[in-house]
Amino acid sequence: MKRTLLALAALAAVAAAPLAAQAAPWQTINQRQANLEHRIDQGVRNGSLTRSEALRLRGEFRSLSRLEASYRRSNGLSMRERADLDARFDRLSRQVRIERHDRQDYRHDRRRS
Repeated sequence: MKRTLLALAALAAVAAAPLAAQAAPWQTINQRQANLEHRIDQGVRNGSLTRSEALRLRGEFRSLSRLEASYRRSNGLSMRERADLDARFDRLSRQVRIERHDRQDYRHDRRRS
């Protein structure tokens, strides 16, 4: 009986480890901005983002940065404003991921121009 319980406990611990690793730690807004900027730059460098994709993503990033600055000017960020920024950063992060993996590359974009 003890062996069975020990085996089940070990199995549960092994199964739960990947779930804990997948849970992204909370990041500050500045960390999220730096991370997104790095991912866009990296996509341009390795060719996984076309010029037009990078320009559009950077434009959305700048717009989001301006919105954050606007929020901060009025007595700092409220919880509602922070939640709004988090949702917008999540959306932009998904767009970066999608664009980097859509199998379009810089060489393909240059042929069309």
